Amino acid sequence: MAESNFVDYVKIYCRSGKGGRGSTHMRRAKYVPNGGPDGGDGGRGGHIILRGNRNYWTLLHLRYDRHILAGHGESGSKNRSFGKDGQDKVIEVPCGTVVYNAETGEYICDVTEHGQEVVLLKGGRGGLGNWHFKTATRQAPRFAQPGEPMQELTVIMELKLLADVGLVGFPNAGKSTLLSAVSSAKPKIANYPFTTMEPMLGIVSYRDGKSFVMADIPGIIEGASAGKGLGLRFLRHIERNSLLLFMVPADSDDIRKEYEILLNELKTFNPEMLDKQRVLAITKSDMLDQELMDEIEPTLPEGIPHVFISSISGLGINVLKDILWQELNKESNKIEGKIESIAHRPKDLSHLQQELADEGEDEDFDFEYIDEDDDIEDLEDFEYEEDWDE
Repeated sequence: MAESNFVDYVKIYCRSGKGGRGSTHMRRAKYVPNGGPDGGDGGRGGHIILRGNRNYWTLLHLRYDRHILAGHGESGSKNRSFGKDGQDKVIEVPCGTVVYNAETGEYICDVTEHGQEVVLLKGGRGGLGNWHFKTATRQAPRFAQPGEPMQELTVIMELKLLADVGLVGFPNAGKSTLLSAVSSAKPKIANYPFTTMEPMLGIVSYRDGKSFVMADIPGIIEGASAGKGLGLRFLRHIERNSLLLFMVPADSDDIRKEYEILLNELKTFNPEMLDKQRVLAITKSDMLDQELMDEIEPTLPEGIPHVFISSISGLGINVLKDILWQELNKESNKIEGKIESIAHRPKDLSHLQQELADEGEDEDFDFEYIDEDDDIEDLEDFEYEEDWDE
């Protein structure tokens, strides 16, 4: 088991319940000749349902529960008695979970709100009992409908943290230090690269009781798109962010070059991320005087707001908050569907197997289902009617 309990990627097998078969029972009662058909309908198979839960912050509980099976519907019985519906299986997931088909990489659904429910797989409808098929010329039908079959699907669940501002920078750029300075988050801080090994969220307080959410992810380096360092696996957590805060230390040899390297890595991961609002923060500026800041400023990238900050001394922190709040509330940042279009991209099949291997989720689910209703005989040849009532 990994040292961290933060799990943001799992592959699971889901199976809904099959519908119960209808009954072919004939009524038999004393002093009731020719009782006729009275077989009841089969019960509905159980659904597989995803439900958002704000009390979860990781997919750890699903890593050790890989087979999610809903209950089957029970068969109908005499006296037009309906079979019992199969038990639904509800999967609690943290808000921000995205589901993909593990075989095709196709996007399936997204759970972003607490209490939101999405039916991942529908259970089969129960078969109709023989009393539905009684007519004036066929008064004793000895057949009924079988239940609809179950549905099976292997899915990939990804957790993408919901935040307003995402921090982007090289290792040791001061991202975790900034998060600890502006919020109550307690990320691990040390003077060596890749101190942050998992994403971290913090609530940043602003004026008049206002606030916004900031997300810190592990640092990325040049060549991360080729798998160097920790790769780009954690960049999914800032795909939903409205604004990206690029952080480059003041003691860097070339601030513009480092910014362009980070921008290129984001473009390699997802070109649409370049459409997001961007702000540049020059960190560790407490080692600079005003004269050095004036010399550096003309060399900074054009077209994006920038600010010199120091998380230790507090230099420029309030100015940074003002800039972030102003950028977050721009009209161009409120386009409906802008973030969703980024979050809902299907997976690239050419990289899907490698991605599964990197996440340790490339195992095959050899699950054999044993059908307990092999004795149905002639019911298996009955054709399903698409206009059944639910």
